Amino acid sequence: MNMKFLATAALALTAGLSSTAQAEELRLSHQWSNTDIRHQVAQMVADGVAEADVDLEISIFGTQSLFKAREQYRPLSRGLLDMTVLPLSYAGGQQPAFNLTLMPGLVKNHDHAARLSASPFMEALEEKMADDDVMVLVHGYLAGGFVGKDACITSPSDVEGLQTRAAGKAFEQMLAGAGASITSMSSSEIYSAMQTGILNAANTSSSSFVSYRIYEQAACYTPAADVALWFMYQPLLMNKSTFDGLNEDQQAALMAAAAEAEAFYLEEAKKQDAASVAVFEEAGVEIAEMTIEDFEAWRALAQETSYQAFVEEVPDGQELLDMALAVE
Repeated sequence: MNMKFLATAALALTAGLSSTAQAEELRLSHQWSNTDIRHQVAQMVADGVAEADVDLEISIFGTQSLFKAREQYRPLSRGLLDMTVLPLSYAGGQQPAFNLTLMPGLVKNHDHAARLSASPFMEALEEKMADDDVMVLVHGYLAGGFVGKDACITSPSDVEGLQTRAAGKAFEQMLAGAGASITSMSSSEIYSAMQTGILNAANTSSSSFVSYRIYEQAACYTPAADVALWFMYQPLLMNKSTFDGLNEDQQAALMAAAAEAEAFYLEEAKKQDAASVAVFEEAGVEIAEMTIEDFEAWRALAQETSYQAFVEEVPDGQELLDMALAVE
């Protein structure tokens, strides 16, 4: 009797272990802390899939613990990584067309960014991702602005003669065209560079301005408001073959969780811009919003600098640029 009981228990345990073994694990890598909006987006997808109970688990590796910030797209495309959240422009060396996702004046505001994500322009970029065995699960853009150490920056004439840090090559090209001198550095170095007089002005994301306490060194802040120059596409991506290898229930659970995360991403991105303004105001920093006329002046300068360089470097660059600019 005892032997029968033990045999039955052993079979049950084996079945349980077999069931557990069948649960598929996906590895998701990103560079941020667990308080960052991009981690929250990843966590929403992981939680949604877990709640769906489809034998699928997503393990998140943040703070560059699995791959370095700029080294995630290639392993993703080779199937060495299942998922990642990253600025797509990091992969501009592999697919130069992706540099359009960090281009001055291409996106006006967050709602415009959402329309770009649902446009033929994005479909064209997704075709290039598919060539790399990569697909988008969650679309999302984050915005940014300018700070001036001594004065406000809203129009191109405001940066003439200033020592400026820009976020990305295309922004450096545009600001140089406006007469600024460019000093390249990471966002984490802006504070000390402004403190020591190396920089008079800087351009980065709303969240970086706050997390690196740039408000302590700035006289004026030009945030992302009704219009903004700086938008960076930072999607949640997945290896396409990995997705195709999941069963229908697992795929459905992933897409449902991704849809919820995308809606959250859009609303939270807007809140981050507003929250940054509150922080700068509290620190006594002047706030100067960019007008549509300022935006058009910057875009005209970008046409002659950043856009022109992109078109010259990318074979189908003009077609892609026109598709992006066609989105109202």
